[in-house]
Amino acid sequence: MSRINGFVGRRNFLKLAGVGGVGIGSSAVGELLWQEQAAVAQQPSNTDTVAKPKPINSEAALDRLIEGNKRFVEDKRLNPHQSKIRLEQTAVAQYPFAAILGCADSRVPAEIIFDQGLGDLFVVRLAGNVTSPTAIGSLEFATSVLGAQLIVVLGHTKCGAVIAATKNDLLPGRIGTFVEDIKPAVERVKNKEGDLVDNAVTANVQYQQQLLAESSTIFRKLIKEGKLKITGGRYDLASGKVSWLT
Repeated sequence: MSRINGFVGRRNFLKLAGVGGVGIGSSAVGELLWQEQAAVAQQPSNTDTVAKPKPINSEAALDRLIEGNKRFVEDKRLNPHQSKIRLEQTAVAQYPFAAILGCADSRVPAEIIFDQGLGDLFVVRLAGNVTSPTAIGSLEFATSVLGAQLIVVLGHTKCGAVIAATKNDLLPGRIGTFVEDIKPAVERVKNKEGDLVDNAVTANVQYQQQLLAESSTIFRKLIKEGKLKITGGRYDLASGKVSWLT
């Protein structure tokens, strides 16, 4: 059975889990996904072989994101892992230390606001950072196959998708599909004091975070084994700071 980065290879993973993998049983699959070291590190590149790094647990991964965002806010970015050597290394294999479910908004590029580089983050972006079946499947791949032990659901202030969800306007095309996915979060805070949109941004992060944890047997198994944490963050467009949610 082929493996990538110490985990079951993509083709075999898809055979086991199916596209999206939402309904997969968690018994034998988890064992296959987490056994043995990969031979990828021995594959030649244009420079040197790529050594497989030690797994980064969720707490260490979160600390790395916090420090990176701090550098971004203070305008002290290191711009790590953006060299030609890094480009060649990641052409051989990828070892993202965290996965991000973020909004597609052009003002919230995860690698920049967390001061990371090539191969550091596995990023899934959809308007409103909604938990779609495709997003779930992508994040299952990031965790079960690539080994990321942290998923961050990242919302942001003045989110257009959230604003649309607070209204009852008729929307063209398929815009309404992701807006409907946010409305349950809006319902949770519609009677709460304060600004509805601002409250709904936070509620939506928490709601999508909850959906992720509940919608995947793969995530539930990894969480139970201590190999995955799902957390939420809220990015402020004006300051660049990410506030972390429980």
